[in-house]
Amino acid sequence: MNTKSRQRLGVSGFTLVELLIAFVMVALISLLLFSGLRVGIRAWGAVESAAEINTELRLTRDFLRRILSQARPVTLLVEAEPYLVFAGNRQQVEFVAPLSEQVGIPGLYLLRLGLENTGLGSTLVLKRWLLNPEVLAGGREVPAWQPLGNGPSFSGVMEDQDVAAGAYGVSLLMEGIEEFEISYFGFPEGDGTVLNIDAQPEWQAIWQNLPILPQAVRIHLTKAQRVWPDLIVELGKGVPGTEVGMGVVVPR
Repeated sequence: MNTKSRQRLGVSGFTLVELLIAFVMVALISLLLFSGLRVGIRAWGAVESAAEINTELRLTRDFLRRILSQARPVTLLVEAEPYLVFAGNRQQVEFVAPLSEQVGIPGLYLLRLGLENTGLGSTLVLKRWLLNPEVLAGGREVPAWQPLGNGPSFSGVMEDQDVAAGAYGVSLLMEGIEEFEISYFGFPEGDGTVLNIDAQPEWQAIWQNLPILPQAVRIHLTKAQRVWPDLIVELGKGVPGTEVGMGVVVPR
């Protein structure tokens, strides 16, 4: 029965061609909807991933700013010689600062910040020793502290550690770092380790065996093509001998 015959008899319905066209249209609409849904899910995942990276960078920068801004000029006795605990190069820096009770025992800590190649790639690592002669001397769980440059610093670090009731610990601050560099703003060296205070302060790649803290520290840090402005933390101006903290004898 053709269409005209059905219309004359008052019979309504669809032809096979009309049904096929409807199925094809529904399939195309469904395909477009699911394709858009997949694109939306991927875009949402990318936004969440970027937000997580930005949050991690922000929290890390805020933490570094807080501890560096509280750096203290503390002098230790190393082999009977006074040693101001602040030293650094492009990849590591060592200083003394207070930490909160959540990190360990309240008080001043000797902190060493640097980059370590772990199984997770380049990782920013913070090691801490409570500023106490027995802790610095080391023991069964705690490695002995040595001035920066006198021995291995982060060798073998693979995970967070918190031992000796919090007196010593290792924290993996950030993984997958692409670029990391530290520089120090202050007076350049003169002869040997004597500061040339007549010169203009400038940014330097190394701060080692000098009698004062640098005026500022700059940290360049990027991750997964996320470029943030360099972190610059002012430590305060100083001149040789203005302040000497508690003297701690480091056994050898």
